Amino acid sequence: MSEGTQQSPFSADQRRALVCVLDRIIPPSADAKMPGAGELGLADHIEQVLRKTPDLLSTITDGLEAADERAAGSGEKAFERLPDSERSRVLAELSTTHPGFLPSLIFHTYVGYYQHPTVVAALGMETHPPYPTGFPMEPGDLTLLDGVKQRTQMYRDA
Repeated sequence: MSEGTQQSPFSADQRRALVCVLDRIIPPSADAKMPGAGELGLADHIEQVLRKTPDLLSTITDGLEAADERAAGSGEKAFERLPDSERSRVLAELSTTHPGFLPSLIFHTYVGYYQHPTVVAALGMETHPPYPTGFPMEPGDLTLLDGVKQRTQMYRDA
């Protein structure tokens, strides 16, 4: 089974909550030039991370379930239906009751966000690797290696 066809580790409710949490971690800019992490589709990136590090899965899913439970305590059925101010309050509470949830999610959100081609382009950076089409290098002075070349062999032949 290819990575793109694997089943999501999240329920539909957890995935919707995750998208909202991601948009609280990195919200869209006021001028709409920079998308929010949730609207950018970083839930897919988080799923890929969790496939590679399954130890994090319960930390993230437990945090998302707790977010929905706290929303239910506020009279809403799901975290996604809370207004932004309430979402921030719930996440602040989760930072103490589920201490591994936000730091893990924040780290992986930033990694995915700042590697995303849309964000790289919005920041005015080029979206290709620096080599081979990238930065020109000045020719070096290869005579600097003469001392290394004159050394005797410092390793064993296999």
